[in-house]
Amino acid sequence: MTIVRHDTNARMSQAVVHGDTVYLAGQVSDTAKDVAGQTADVLKQIDALLAKCGTAKDRILSATIYLADIKTFGEMNKAWEAWMPAGHAPARTTLQAPLAGPQWLVEITIVAATTPPGQ
Repeated sequence: MTIVRHDTNARMSQAVVHGDTVYLAGQVSDTAKDVAGQTADVLKQIDALLAKCGTAKDRILSATIYLADIKTFGEMNKAWEAWMPAGHAPARTTLQAPLAGPQWLVEITIVAATTPPGQ
């Protein structure tokens, strides 16, 4: 099976497609200053990467969400729930973790299925 990498640099790829599965690197926002805004930005990035890989958010299998402060869970969830199509919620884990920089409040990693041809 071939492996296709998107937006690759010396350290990582933003997306990797192997067979019928798409793996996204953790996505963060460099523009918004609050959890709701960062979550919305990250979800837009996820939409773009999934489209680049030939799939969409209704094909997400699992999500791991890292919050710098678990007290912001409700704010993140509002943005997530507004974005996720009804009936397509993936398996999901949310946890508090120190992120790679203090400016980042949320990071989301996604695994998705590819969209079958003709859909």
